[in-house]
Amino acid sequence: MRIVGGEWRGRIIKAPRGKTVRPTLDRVREAWMSIVQLSLPGARVLDLFAGSGALGIEALSRGAASAEFVDSDPRSLSILRENLVALDATDRATVLRSDAIAFADSLAPHSYDVVFADPPYATDAAVRLAERWLSAPFSGTIGIEHARTVAMPPGGETRRYGDSGVTFYR
Repeated sequence: MRIVGGEWRGRIIKAPRGKTVRPTLDRVREAWMSIVQLSLPGARVLDLFAGSGALGIEALSRGAASAEFVDSDPRSLSILRENLVALDATDRATVLRSDAIAFADSLAPHSYDVVFADPPYATDAAVRLAERWLSAPFSGTIGIEHARTVAMPPGGETRRYGDSGVTFYR
């Protein structure tokens, strides 16, 4: 997987292997970053269900001041840490092992500028996270990737890319 823009454009990062991991495609990440690009310079970013960290790393590459990465899988976190070391980005990143929904539930209003979330499609986590954000927004913007067929709560704007959708709430 490669970084598609910013200071690390073209750099390759590792992705966890396995059937439970579904890295966000380059073209989807590029579109996602285009939508939030004006919010990224100097931003405090959160990457929930981080996996390889590709979304948060893209944000750092494009000028985010810091990124926190949350995932519960030790294998994903190990690869994420390797990616941050390879990019010399550890001073701008925090990696946390936690359930992403529980982490979001603990957040105070407006804790972050931009939040990225790429939960497993086979769960209801995308809808639960959107409902949590709508009840008490913990960021200025949140983008949640989900299966194209998932009906997300009203109030967001959904973009569709093949079998995936990304819904943005602001």
